[in-house]
Amino acid sequence: MRFIYVALILLFSFTTLRSEIFKVVGPSLPLTAVVGEDLILPCSLQPNISAVGMTVEWLRLDQADSTVHLYTDHEDISKEQAVSYKGRTALFKEELLKGNTSLKLSDIQIYDEGTYKCLVKSENWFDDVTLDILAEATGSDPVITVEELEVSGGIGLVCESKGWNPEPEVEWLDSEGATLNAEVTQTHRDSGGFSVKHRVTVYNSHSNRFYCRVKQRHYMKGTEVIISGKKNTWPTSVISSNVLVSMFFREAR
Repeated sequence: MRFIYVALILLFSFTTLRSEIFKVVGPSLPLTAVVGEDLILPCSLQPNISAVGMTVEWLRLDQADSTVHLYTDHEDISKEQAVSYKGRTALFKEELLKGNTSLKLSDIQIYDEGTYKCLVKSENWFDDVTLDILAEATGSDPVITVEELEVSGGIGLVCESKGWNPEPEVEWLDSEGATLNAEVTQTHRDSGGFSVKHRVTVYNSHSNRFYCRVKQRHYMKGTEVIISGKKNTWPTSVISSNVLVSMFFREAR
């Protein structure tokens, strides 16, 4: 009789444990987010059991102050949250019953780029999944500065743009679409993204119209400059620069 009693307890415990065994799943590829927009970080339980009574913790793995969002004991705990995420995160509470533990991250910033972990814990089980966020930021319209070079007899064209992420490509073109080689290239990154500065020198050219284009995979901005005066009088002629074109596009995903 005692043996049967112990066996029933073990069977009940095993059945209870089996009912709480779950796997946490999420996307295998990085999520691309646009700065200023909102992003859903997918995470869910398989099978789709309720996560209402569980602990759901979103962590940032590449930062020391790493708690992005914490839900436990049926409520959100904000005191554990990193300052940079306060007021910007939310679970879908009505979806927790279906095992959906996805996180909404509002107003994406460049510093949100990184690796995240979705950790879900019950009393007897836990599992997690990691995912990466890539933040895309479109920088400022390129600004062209025109400089007269007395020693070399040429015209220096400097193109600058700020606030890009990831690092953009910069190219100079003449009026026929031929690429000009940049002589000086400077790239700097800070919390506001990448700043780029490219310089070329043009001499008595068949073209007096030049273009600077700054581009990423999904975005491009460009500025055109016209150098006035007869070509054979460069650089002693009057030089003027005017921003004529500013382009923006986003490829279909």
